[in-house]
Amino acid sequence: MRKALLPAIFVALVALFLLPVPSSAQIAVGISVHVGPPVLPVYTQPPCPEEGYIWTPGYWAWRDEGYFWVPGVWVAPPRVGLLWTPGYWGFVGGAYAWHAGYWGPHVGFYGGINYGFGYGGVGFVGGHWGGDHFVYNTAVVNVNTTVVHNVYVDKTVINNTTVVNNHYAFNGEGGVAARPTANEMSYEHERHIQPTANQLSHEQTARADRNQLASVNHGRPATASMDKVDGRRYNQQARIAQGVHSGQLAPGETAHLEHQQQNINQQVRADRQANGGKLTTAEKKQVNHEQNNASRQIYKDKHNDKTAPK
Repeated sequence: MRKALLPAIFVALVALFLLPVPSSAQIAVGISVHVGPPVLPVYTQPPCPEEGYIWTPGYWAWRDEGYFWVPGVWVAPPRVGLLWTPGYWGFVGGAYAWHAGYWGPHVGFYGGINYGFGYGGVGFVGGHWGGDHFVYNTAVVNVNTTVVHNVYVDKTVINNTTVVNNHYAFNGEGGVAARPTANEMSYEHERHIQPTANQLSHEQTARADRNQLASVNHGRPATASMDKVDGRRYNQQARIAQGVHSGQLAPGETAHLEHQQQNINQQVRADRQANGGKLTTAEKKQVNHEQNNASRQIYKDKHNDKTAPK
């Protein structure tokens, strides 16, 4: 952990002018803190659920209580032809400043951070646009080929398809020593588009879940990745399955968690049937509250002394 050496206001100004930034429209260095983010957690990538969705890596964001993990997730881009440049933390002048991600025709500088799954530090090798369709490199990204058929295999680009513990989550002294390439600098002048409403909602959901706080999960977030922004039921079930496979969940715990998820699923189906296939704002809030409770219970059961018999 580093502590700021300069007054906070001066540090923020130094960070604003010295850190490499994606573009004049995407400076977004409004958050400046005095401690660095934890290392990137180990997690697996769920399969791409729909054609055209693009992977956006997980990242550590900041709230008053400290860093919290925003799960990696597949999202729909604002329009055809756009690619996602992940956000990153940069350390300069005694402070860590956040550079928000953005959409653009090319993948720009993201601090040299190895987020995995095609984002090895420079560019993106998990796929490309082929006309109106996104084509996925299944050597690098996980795709549900029963619903996604635009795929190819290029193993020559493989670096790390799973994020590993020794990968720093920030750029600068003590972290990743990387500067923008010539191409990345040229991409700064392209027109960039801010994160979509779904992406912003995704971060707000993570912010509201205390289990995502690094101070609570010790760098092992309760939900590290998701198949899509509204796919939390899928991801809760995947966490239960992983707990069974690893032996972290005892049979009684598994049965209780499965029953809890079934009740939530039944509630969602009933609410949709009553409202023409949609959930009201109040219903979405209630389901999210219940899934937060379920998330806490899954985490608690997976980290207690009870284990499955061998």
